[in-house]
Amino acid sequence: MAPKGKVGTKGKKQIFEENKETLKFYLRIILGANAIYGVVNLVIFYTTASFWTWAVFVLSVVIYGASYHSMRSMAKASFAADGSLSDGGIDLNMEQGMAEHLKDVILLTAIVQVLSCLSLYVWCFWLLAPGRALYLLWVNILGPWLTADSAAAPQEPNERKQRRQERRQMKRF
Repeated sequence: MAPKGKVGTKGKKQIFEENKETLKFYLRIILGANAIYGVVNLVIFYTTASFWTWAVFVLSVVIYGASYHSMRSMAKASFAADGSLSDGGIDLNMEQGMAEHLKDVILLTAIVQVLSCLSLYVWCFWLLAPGRALYLLWVNILGPWLTADSAAAPQEPNERKQRRQERRQMKRF
C-alpha cells in the first residue's frame, strides 16, 4: 500500500550528499569499464588491436568525459561566506531530469564498451542513444507540435447556443 500524505522533500544537505555518492558511483563505473576494455583489447590482444579499437575507445572516453562533466556541473554546490551550505545543486537522482539521461548514456557506453571485448560489432548498440534522443524529441516536442489541432483552441461559446443547450437539458429532466 502506498504511503498517504504529502511526498517528502529533500533538504539541501541530503541532496549534496546524494549527489556526491552518485558522482562517485558513476566515476567507478567509468573507470571500471575503461580498465576492462583497456586490459582486454589494448594489453592482452594488443597485436590484433586495429584503428577502430582505438577510435571507439577515444570516442567513449570523450562521451564519458562530457557526460560526467555535465553531471558534476549540475551538482555543483554553493557555500556561503561562513562555510555553510547555501545550495546543494540540482538533484541528480530526480526522475525525468537531464541527469537521468546523462546517467543512461554513461551506463549504455559502459555496457557496450565491456561487451565489445567480445566483438567490435557490439558498438552498433551505441546507436540506441541517438535513437532514444530522436524518440524523446518526437514524443515531447515535434509530435504534439505537428499534430496539434487548430480547432482545439478554446472558442468562446455563443450565448444563444448556450441558452438553447441549457433549455434542452432542462427538458430532459
